[in-house]
Amino acid sequence: MSQSQIAAQLYTVREFTKTPEDIKETLKKVRDVGYEAVQLSALGPIETEELASACRDLGLTVAATHTGFDRIRDEMDDVVAEHKALGCDYVAIGGIPKDYRNPDGWSAFAKEATEVAKKLKGKGLVFGYHNHSFELERVGDRTGLEILYSESGPEFTAEIDTYWVQHGGGDPAAWIKRVTGRSFLVHFKDMTMRGSEQLMAEVGEGNLNWPSIIEACKSAGVVWYIVEQDTCQRDPFESLAISLKNLKKMGLQ
Repeated sequence: MSQSQIAAQLYTVREFTKTPEDIKETLKKVRDVGYEAVQLSALGPIETEELASACRDLGLTVAATHTGFDRIRDEMDDVVAEHKALGCDYVAIGGIPKDYRNPDGWSAFAKEATEVAKKLKGKGLVFGYHNHSFELERVGDRTGLEILYSESGPEFTAEIDTYWVQHGGGDPAAWIKRVTGRSFLVHFKDMTMRGSEQLMAEVGEGNLNWPSIIEACKSAGVVWYIVEQDTCQRDPFESLAISLKNLKKMGLQ
């Protein structure tokens, strides 16, 4: 088990995870950078046992995964078995399926996701939702994200993405506090500016209020601080290293 609460989201290095050998080499690079845990996402085909073995050999904990909602719902036993083999308790989806992105869909998805989350909880897994910024578009007098969490049960948990909340005009720390008790994973991603253009940046290299965000995470019961950078302005492994260094300077381990 990792002694650190900081994990690297492998989506950051998705261009280097196409084949089993690529994946193993990338896991080693991430471990060499200093991460003790990873979130699995955007991997090419690899057998679960082979992946679990590679992580064990490197001393990497699988903190969480991103897995498609249809697969979680329709192939739940297989998904649970894979997570048990990986020693992973957290499964999240990367966004609401497109079929639900309509005025009535938010409420419908909140209800369906709750039922899926209850079933997963009974099998030992925690189900979470990762936001982008489109969830902060208003649907009547509420945002989509407000509907998701106000109309779902506590078994349906949050994976707040700091950059995307800020991108949508929200307050990342306030949103983390808002889902206290149902927020175990948070994506750490910074925002900087190039003229009037918003850019993703390494944690601590942009303009987000990290002391406030980290305080909110601690009070909300966050288990994993997951570093992700969808688009890097330099080598993504270097970006992961900078974020980790800065988070440790901020007092996280």
